[in-house]
Amino acid sequence: MRLENIIWDARDPRRLGAFWAAALNAEPQIDDPDHYEARLSFADGYFLDLCFQPVAEPSRAPARLHLDLAGGARQGEIVDRLLGLGATHADVGQGEVPWVVLADPEGNAFCVMEHRDAYAGAEPIAALPLDSADPERDAAFWAELTGWTRVGGPAAATLRHPSGTGPLLELCPEPEPKRGKNRLHLDVRPDHADDPVLGRLAELGARTVGPAAPDLPWTVFNDPSGNEFCVLAPEAGG
Repeated sequence: MRLENIIWDARDPRRLGAFWAAALNAEPQIDDPDHYEARLSFADGYFLDLCFQPVAEPSRAPARLHLDLAGGARQGEIVDRLLGLGATHADVGQGEVPWVVLADPEGNAFCVMEHRDAYAGAEPIAALPLDSADPERDAAFWAELTGWTRVGGPAAATLRHPSGTGPLLELCPEPEPKRGKNRLHLDVRPDHADDPVLGRLAELGARTVGPAAPDLPWTVFNDPSGNEFCVLAPEAGG
């Protein structure tokens, strides 16, 4: 099982996808009016796909997953570049902080971070902060699901790909219980149909969302804190 996708619900997938591909220097993979994908490649064949799917009206619920982008010494330069691509400054109640909060063209807030030693090698995405009712429990859940390992970091509990590259997955104490659908979520994919984790999802704390949809190549679950994620079908031949 591996973490494969970051998914955005989008009114205009092509416009939002093109913004994020340019923002992160990701390689476009699919560029259709109703579906856009771009790929971030890291070490040892590890990659994350950025996927943008159409929805008539994205959720207005408070965001529980967002992107923290690497900034460091180039924070101001990166902010200016993102503003030029179509980002705007955003106020989410952050007050005086050393990071800069922006919003993408559809209003999804994200941050450009100051230097932190924990983010070494995590460019262009420093971290994926995910709200959690119990960070220790959810770190154990996501470690089982992805094979990512515990590392030190500024969050209550933090995971990272075993290669030591790419973003941190930060489990952060939720400011309030989940309500409404997340506008961003994560997808995982098993390497093969008999992956042992598939049979243990309920035991680990996952809950299926709604009835099964056999015509779709994925199944939607909630993690133990209610955050949506999808389990994709194994790749052909897996």
